[in-house]
Amino acid sequence: MKGLGENPFHTLLLLTEKPGEWAPWQVAPVPLALAAVSGLIWTRATGEVGWGWAVGLGLLFFAAADWGLLALLPRLTVSFGAVQPPFLAMALFRSIVAMLAAIPGAWWPVPASLALVLVELLMFGLAAYGTLVEPFRVQVTHLEVCSAKLSNPGSNLRIVQISDLHVERLSRRERNLPALVAELAPDLIVLTGDFLSTSYNDDPQALADLRTVLEQLQAPAGIYAVWGTIEVDLPPLLRPLLDELGIVVLEEAVARVPCWEEKATDPDLWLVGLSCTRDLAEAGARLRALMGELPPEAFSLLLYHTPDLMPQAVEMGIDLYLAGHTHGGQWRVPGFGAILTSSQHWKRYEAGLYHEGDTTLYVSRGLGMEGFGAPRARFFCPPEVVSITLCGEGT
Repeated sequence: MKGLGENPFHTLLLLTEKPGEWAPWQVAPVPLALAAVSGLIWTRATGEVGWGWAVGLGLLFFAAADWGLLALLPRLTVSFGAVQPPFLAMALFRSIVAMLAAIPGAWWPVPASLALVLVELLMFGLAAYGTLVEPFRVQVTHLEVCSAKLSNPGSNLRIVQISDLHVERLSRRERNLPALVAELAPDLIVLTGDFLSTSYNDDPQALADLRTVLEQLQAPAGIYAVWGTIEVDLPPLLRPLLDELGIVVLEEAVARVPCWEEKATDPDLWLVGLSCTRDLAEAGARLRALMGELPPEAFSLLLYHTPDLMPQAVEMGIDLYLAGHTHGGQWRVPGFGAILTSSQHWKRYEAGLYHEGDTTLYVSRGLGMEGFGAPRARFFCPPEVVSITLCGEGT
């Protein structure tokens, strides 16, 4: 079975997109019904109609606040997803909390109602933070990878990895990215897939906005890329743009980085790029064939959208492996980490740095967010640009 679109996570995302097609008048009965049911439960639990009205009207107040927040996001050029799916999810969750609060409310209605209000306020605060603040807290992660395979320990090569842009329209995050990358002074830039949001991957304006970002990136050793998830990156649409900008897409290909000749050291860095698939056995066979094209003792850098090939990469002795795809979970729980990763290995390679055998893997949290009807929000998982310095051992 091939294609990342055939996994349960993608199926779930497809289902979230359906409510985005509903008109507001079709959405309105849902929070009304949930508020009514919650109010009836409080009336039954407390024996007083007043408590039921208070809870029901309170839920409608927060529903209106949620809708206002979500509708404001595109107007502020923050994010551009449909309002209906996250709104309905928040309304359902708020009602569940209210129904559960009716249990202690049967004995202590005042403390229970106050606690309920605090929880509902906290939910709104988290929603505002997750949509308005954290998606723009772009962090730069600095790594150093040294190897005896890299000759001339006095010369370093800086690689900047950008992953999971998921451009919908230009927001402050995309507008600031080129300047941030320029400050890192990269010798080489690598793009590890998912250029456009799934909801906008055939949208002309999104493609034009992607061009605005990519055409400002510069690196003396060039810019290399691999395709991301097959439902996200559409090569017939993206390839002409990347070719025009001089970005080399590695589709089952290897490439020697020429910049090292200018740094007075041997050009012994080799890039290996694969297109993404769900069939890991088939991808592993393609990777093995490509590795056969590398000179002996070459330092190999694998670019593959997901971290799912790590076991095969370790087996083949790949030196450095850069991936994205997981978004670091996008929503993380302190002490537990990612809830969902869309990786076949789930949390095994959810985000960050991993060492197995002679292979170093870095999984970027990426810059953008999931499309479809998923909330455009991050929690405890800020977006990331990765700066890697390659050096000979003994630097």
